[in-house]
Amino acid sequence: MSTANEPLAGFAVGVTAARRHEELATLLERRGARVVHAPAIRLIPLADDVELLEATRACAARPFDHLVVTTAIGFRAWLEAADGWGLRDALMERLSGVSILARGPKARGAIRSAGLQERWSPASESCAEVLKYLLEHDLAGRRVAVQLYGEQLPEFTEALRAAGAEVVEIPVYRWSRTDDSTPLRRLVGQAVAGTVDAITFTSAPAVAATLAVAAEDGLEEPLLDALRRQVVAACVGPVTAQALTERGVPTVQPERPRIGALVRTLAAELPRHRSRLLEVRGTSLELRGHAVVLDGQLRPIAPAPMAILRALARRPGHVVSRAELTGVLPSRLVLSGAPWSRDPRPQADEHAVEMAVARLRRGLGRSGIVETVVKRGYRLACDPRLIEPVRAEFSGG
Repeated sequence: MSTANEPLAGFAVGVTAARRHEELATLLERRGARVVHAPAIRLIPLADDVELLEATRACAARPFDHLVVTTAIGFRAWLEAADGWGLRDALMERLSGVSILARGPKARGAIRSAGLQERWSPASESCAEVLKYLLEHDLAGRRVAVQLYGEQLPEFTEALRAAGAEVVEIPVYRWSRTDDSTPLRRLVGQAVAGTVDAITFTSAPAVAATLAVAAEDGLEEPLLDALRRQVVAACVGPVTAQALTERGVPTVQPERPRIGALVRTLAAELPRHRSRLLEVRGTSLELRGHAVVLDGQLRPIAPAPMAILRALARRPGHVVSRAELTGVLPSRLVLSGAPWSRDPRPQADEHAVEMAVARLRRGLGRSGIVETVVKRGYRLACDPRLIEPVRAEFSGG
């Protein structure tokens, strides 16, 4: 059970990763998060990948000048696949005479473990730096192999071709949409409703698949709006974040593109964006995602009551009408993951607000925090003169 001392306690975090999703989920849960697993993509098995087989044959059959290794796991997987096809010896013979460029230290380690030696590796771990290094050489008539991992690098490969190189793309592990998109559709709905606090992305294809699923349900713009305002988009690096950045979505990113660093960054940033501390009747009340901390004790709150509490906390001490509160309640369709109707957010009635307020009071376990103002609505029992103006829920950074 999470405790209030854990940095992500009370927060719900969506995980869209296919590969290493269990590791990512475990790291988040250790910091107190409730994880919503919704894989956006799946890997095409290497043995079934005709494109990889043809690229491997092309590398083994003819000499080439440069090899760019972008990821350690991708390079190792390539050699394993070549071994399964009976091409490893021929491929290794070619690689022994090639100028090998490693994008980062993990790729460099995989190269050396295979008994090879890299020619150069950038300190920045950036493909842009590798490209700059190559373009400083005469590439006319040169043959360059580029090991991809899960996504194309069109700017990289087209720049090489423009410089006169023949480029062989080695598509180690290609992505496709998941066979069952139901969990991802449910996560999109929860993001739109504000019942998750963050979504993690570890690859650009996962971002593209998430936006595509949202678009199919008519929710692409509502999802983007939620990511701009209230749901933190946590991306492992700038390549992953690019499609969101181009759509005006602020993201949080670690300094180094590693899963552990991503979790540490999220643990530092999410509470800053999705928590608020108030004093209500002498009681310390902290709002966190889907829970509150009352005088140091973590209390989970259901989505509808939490939506009411957040609306009241935006104007602490001021009355918020029942009619206004009907608009903040999340749709039952969102919470159940049911197929969307034309209107994904059917209007609640005032009775639903009354029920949500009653559940909120039970969840808080303390009377007097949420007051009823007869014939007007509800308010948090704060002195509004002592409350700082509420900040925007998410501004990026």
